[in-house]
Amino acid sequence: MNGKNVVVTGAAGGLGSAISLTLAKAGAGIAVLDVNPDGARALAEKIRALGGNAVPIVGDLTTREGAHGLFAEAVRAFGHIDGLVNNAGIYPRRPIFEITDEEWNASLGVNVRGLYHMTVAAVEHMRPRREGRIVNIASIDAFKAHPKNSHYAATKAAVVSLTKTFGLEVAPLGILVNAVAPGPIATETAKKMGFLPSIEAETPIGRAAEPEDIAEVILFLISDRNRYMVGETVVAAGGYYIP
Repeated sequence: MNGKNVVVTGAAGGLGSAISLTLAKAGAGIAVLDVNPDGARALAEKIRALGGNAVPIVGDLTTREGAHGLFAEAVRAFGHIDGLVNNAGIYPRRPIFEITDEEWNASLGVNVRGLYHMTVAAVEHMRPRREGRIVNIASIDAFKAHPKNSHYAATKAAVVSLTKTFGLEVAPLGILVNAVAPGPIATETAKKMGFLPSIEAETPIGRAAEPEDIAEVILFLISDRNRYMVGETVVAAGGYYIP
């Protein structure tokens, strides 16, 4: 990844932090994009302390203007952007009869609309150079039903579908779009929510993923080592979902 620059959305914590650190250690410059200013600055400082190159970028990506403005800020900071990881997402849990319109709209806004706007901004920037990589973070919940997360699952199914269409449309431009659908990840948030033990009991590998396990898959897809995968969703779930 030496000489490459990557925008990572939702980068300040959990999986986003692991992705950013993994790519930075591989040599990439990282635009640490998050709605949390303190978290974005702290991670950028951590990457720089490790000898990497990172710039915090703070803002809301759920509108077209916001997303394009944030991507433009990353371009100004690095000169060119070679990759985008659409990691930003929210994970509300609620029974179907209790989901409010506000929760539906928030889930769609971050998990789908924000991803769409960031992808369009990235393609517009990458198209003249005819090269680039985009990785979307889907979820095992797009394929395997769980209670209390119908709105989250719906958005992640949309990510899988969008990845196919994006891949089809922009591969002729030299831009490869793929997705990763993680299973359970042992982030601090997931640990606090308390659902990991029951899922780990059903996982053949016997544990939830560490964030770095998923980040390594993303590293391959965002790098030039991926030369032929387009529109694919890679399931990385420790055997928790085997169709």
